[in-house]
Amino acid sequence: MRTIVQVALDLVETDRAIQIAKEAIEGGADWIEVGTPLIKSEGMESVRSFKKAFPDKIILADMKVADTGAIEVEIASKAGADVVMVLAGADDSTIIESVKAAKKYGVKIMADLISVANPISRAKELEKMGVDYINVHSGIDQQMVGKDPLDIISKIVDTVSIPVAAAGGLDAAGCARAVMAGASIVIVGGNIIRSADVCAAARMIRESVDSPSVVKVSKPSQDYEIRKLLLEVSTPNISDAMHRKGAMKGIRPMLKGTKMVGTAVTVQTFAGDWAKPVEAIDVAKEGDVIVIYNGSRDVAPWGGLATLSCLNKGICGVVIDGAVRDIDDISTMNLPVFASSYVPNAGEPKGFGEINAEIICGSQTVRPGDYIVGDDNGVVVIPKENAYEIARRAKEVEKTEKRLFEEIKRGATLSEIMKLKKWEKQ
Repeated sequence: MRTIVQVALDLVETDRAIQIAKEAIEGGADWIEVGTPLIKSEGMESVRSFKKAFPDKIILADMKVADTGAIEVEIASKAGADVVMVLAGADDSTIIESVKAAKKYGVKIMADLISVANPISRAKELEKMGVDYINVHSGIDQQMVGKDPLDIISKIVDTVSIPVAAAGGLDAAGCARAVMAGASIVIVGGNIIRSADVCAAARMIRESVDSPSVVKVSKPSQDYEIRKLLLEVSTPNISDAMHRKGAMKGIRPMLKGTKMVGTAVTVQTFAGDWAKPVEAIDVAKEGDVIVIYNGSRDVAPWGGLATLSCLNKGICGVVIDGAVRDIDDISTMNLPVFASSYVPNAGEPKGFGEINAEIICGSQTVRPGDYIVGDDNGVVVIPKENAYEIARRAKEVEKTEKRLFEEIKRGATLSEIMKLKKWEKQ
């Protein structure tokens, strides 16, 4: 049987969601999921609107039913849903009532294993209670910290005889893995709905599930994935993902058009003392960023010779809370350098300070190993223990903005698309 591609419309505006659904169907999507945020924002009217717009498509209402199962299944079915999502972690009484109501109103039940502690044993119980589909799902917040639904899907498929869906950050490669693990349904949200070209994104997913064996699947290291994601996004994307935190103050790019992503080697020095900054070049490894607190905008601890030395080592860039000099030489070397100012004069190599201690740079705390990202907008610091999550969240911000750019290009304004007046705090 053909694998079902379900597009999850986790938006908050029905009109935008319907337009995106049309483009996704054109690209090969089969089922339409009215996402939980949309149902919470627009109510059952969103489900009615989708059934009216797509009368021949299966409409799934992601109600995430946790209580009053019969009532919620009834209202979803009467609004036009063909499948209703319940939480697998709900009490058995809620699941049983949901199943009874589904049979009464002619709809199906999909049980979502999100956050269930023992998903395999719970899947067995859900099948016995009469649910029609099992959804192996890592939620958006779980995905951001690296939880992957594909880690257990084959075990669930082997445990139950009803169809199994996979959901949670799936791209084309992830969908191929899910199909090869036995999934009958792949549920894709952000990688379709936040694409500038929704039709092409859906078509890529369609092709991957139809020919999963030809899709190249690899599992890179987490550091590789972090760096790859951070190279794809901007420092404003990262700042948004960090709730407007992490940006250094008063530090600007000395060269426009360069991008820097690396892990911090920190230097604490004093006005113009360039011994420890230069010695840090020998400590740093390929892929590192040297981050220096100098304490003066008038005396430089860094210049052209140090920059050239960094290039020899494969160092990704330099950040200086203070001054840099030899800007004419630095501008020809294409190494990202960020500083507070540039001046002619340097200090002396006295050797005060230390390397790889916690420092303050641009009013941000920086520790050895923290991820440093710089571009034309400035520099952000990402704590190393949260780097994977922030990189993933920044990528979601970037996807959302790409879609908004596309919709604005079609003639709308930003406030119209986001319905700002509707959502202003009352």
